[in-house]
Amino acid sequence: MYITIAILIIATIFFVNGKIRADVVSLCAMLALMLFQIVTPEEALSGFSNPVVVMMIGLFVVGGAIFQTGLAKSISTRILGLAGTSETRLFFLVMIVTSCFGAFVSNTGTVAVMLPIIVSLAAGANMSPSRLLMPLAFASSMGGMLTLLGTPPNLIISDTLEKAGRPALQFFSFAPSGIVCIVVGTLVLWPLSKWFLSKRVEQTDSKKGRGKTPGQLIAEYGLADNLFRLRVPSKAAIIGKTIAQLDLRNNYAVNILEVRRGDAKHHRFLKTITQHMASGQMTLEKGDILYVTGRISAVNAMVDDLSFELLNEHETEVAIGQGKAMDFYDIGIAELLIMPTSSFINKNIKEAGFRDKFSLNVLGIRRKGEYILHELGEENIHDGDVLLVQGTWENITRLTKESINWIVLGQPQNDAAGVTLEYKAPVVAAIMIAMIAAMVFDFIPVAPVTAVITAALMLVLTGCFRNVSAAYKTINWESIMLIGGMMPMSIALEKTGTSHLISEALVGTFGQYGPMALMAGIYMATSLMTMFISNTATAVLLAPIALQSASQMSVAPEPFLFAVSIGASMCFASPFSTPPNALVMPAGQYTFMDYIKVGLPLQIIMGIVMVLILPLLFPF
Repeated sequence: MYITIAILIIATIFFVNGKIRADVVSLCAMLALMLFQIVTPEEALSGFSNPVVVMMIGLFVVGGAIFQTGLAKSISTRILGLAGTSETRLFFLVMIVTSCFGAFVSNTGTVAVMLPIIVSLAAGANMSPSRLLMPLAFASSMGGMLTLLGTPPNLIISDTLEKAGRPALQFFSFAPSGIVCIVVGTLVLWPLSKWFLSKRVEQTDSKKGRGKTPGQLIAEYGLADNLFRLRVPSKAAIIGKTIAQLDLRNNYAVNILEVRRGDAKHHRFLKTITQHMASGQMTLEKGDILYVTGRISAVNAMVDDLSFELLNEHETEVAIGQGKAMDFYDIGIAELLIMPTSSFINKNIKEAGFRDKFSLNVLGIRRKGEYILHELGEENIHDGDVLLVQGTWENITRLTKESINWIVLGQPQNDAAGVTLEYKAPVVAAIMIAMIAAMVFDFIPVAPVTAVITAALMLVLTGCFRNVSAAYKTINWESIMLIGGMMPMSIALEKTGTSHLISEALVGTFGQYGPMALMAGIYMATSLMTMFISNTATAVLLAPIALQSASQMSVAPEPFLFAVSIGASMCFASPFSTPPNALVMPAGQYTFMDYIKVGLPLQIIMGIVMVLILPLLFPF
C-alpha cells in the first residue's frame, strides 16, 4: 500500500513540475507498479486495450478527417458567423454547443469531434486555441450530466440504485443537476479562462509555412489569368487520340497541366475524381477535363479546331461557384531555385526533360523579378532562375534529393498535408452522423467502441485521407500513452486497499455531523480521488460506500449517489482525471499548473454549489 501511495505522490510531483512529458511520467509510474509486483504485466497493459483508449484512437482519426476535408473550417465558419468577432459570444456559444452535444455523445467523443472545429474557430477569430480548448473539455463533462448516457459514472450509480431495489434512473433524471453544472461552470470559467489562458501565444505559428502556399504561387505567377478548362465532348473526333498525336504545344503553344476524370456530383463514397499528369501516351476520353495554360487567342483557336468545350475558368468540377481556379488534391506545385552547380544551366526547358525524367511540368520561370509564362520550351535555364513546376506531391518531394542542381523552396510534404480534400467533406459528415447515431440510439445494436472503429476505417477506405500514413499522423500518441499508462494506477489502488481505506476514513469523519455533512464528505472524497484515478474507477469504488452510508443513516441514497457521479465527472484540476482533459492538453499547450489555476477554483466552487443544491433536487 505504501509503495503504491509513494509512486502516486512521485508521479503527481512530476506532473505538477512539468519538466518531463506527462506521457513519460505516466509510463514510468506504470513500470514502477510492475517492477514492485503491485500489478501483473497483464493488468499494467490492460489500459491500452481499454475501450476508452481504443475509442480515443479512433476519434483522433475522425477528428483528423474533419480537418483534412475542410469540414471543420466549414462548420466553424457558420458558428463564427453567429458569434462574429466577439470573444464573449464565441466563448458562450462554444460552451452551449459543446454541452448540448455532450449530453448525447460521450464526453471523449464530443471533444474529439469538436476539437478540430474549435481550433478552426479560434484561427478565424484571431484567438489562441488555448482560450477555448480547456473550456471545451470542461463543457463536455458538464453536458454529460444532462442525461443517463452522458458519462460512465451516471450509468454506474443508476446500476447501483437498481441493484439496491430502488427505482432506476430515467434518461433525463440528471437534467436538473446537469443544468446547474452548466450554468455555474460557464459563469465561473469565463473570467478564469480570460485571466489565465487568453495570454497564451502559439510559439510555432511564425515558423510554419516558410515556403509559399500553392495558392500564393498561383497568384504570384498570375496562372489564374492564363488557366483554362476544356472538356472533351461526347462525340468529339479527338476521343481515342493521344495527347502526343494532338501535339498541342507545338501546334497551338498551349501547355496541358493535367487531365481530370470523374464526376464529383455522384458516388460521393468513392474517390471518383482522379488527377493525371498529361503524358504523351494518355488517350483522351469522353468527359475528360483538361487544365491548360496559354494565350487566350491560342486557346480559342484550339477549341475551334478540335471541338473542345471551353468551361468557365472559375468553376471546377468539384464545387461550382466557389471562385477556385485550381485545386491541389493529388497534384501540386513548387518552386525550384537553380544552383550555380546545376547541370541544367544553359539548357532549354525542352532539353532539360523535366516531364520525361521527373514527370513534372514547368509552368513558369521567375528571373530577376520578371515572370516568363509563354513559349517556355525554348527558354534557356540560367543560374539563379526560379522554376515553377507542377507534378504529384510525391514527385515534387523527390526533387529534394537533387540538391546539386536546385533547392526546393518551401516544404512540399507540409504543403501536401495542408491541402484539404473538400470534395470528401460530405462523406465525413455522413460517416460522423452515422457514428453519433450508433452511440446515441439503443435500438442500434452496436457498441460505442465498435461504432468509432468502424467510422475511422470507413474514413480511410473512402479516401478521406491522402493515404493511410496521414490517418496515423492524426493520432495524438501522447494522450493515448498518458491515459493508458495511468489506468493501472486505479487497479493498484484497489488491489492494495488504499482506495477503500481513504474513502471509509473520509466518510467516517463526516458522517457524525448529519446527512448534509456526510454527502459533502462523499463529494469531497470522490472529487479528490478523481484527481488521481479515472472518474469511472472512482465511481465504481465509491458508489457502494455512498449507498451503504445512506442506509446506515436511514435516508434516501439518491443525493449521495448523485454526489458521487457529479464529483467524479466535475473534476477539472487534473489533466488525467478525465479523457477530455487529456485530449486537449497537447493541442492547447497546457501545463499541469494550467489545470490547477483554472480547474481547481472551478472544481471547488462547483462542489460548494452542488452540495447545497443536491438536497433540494433530491431530498434526503
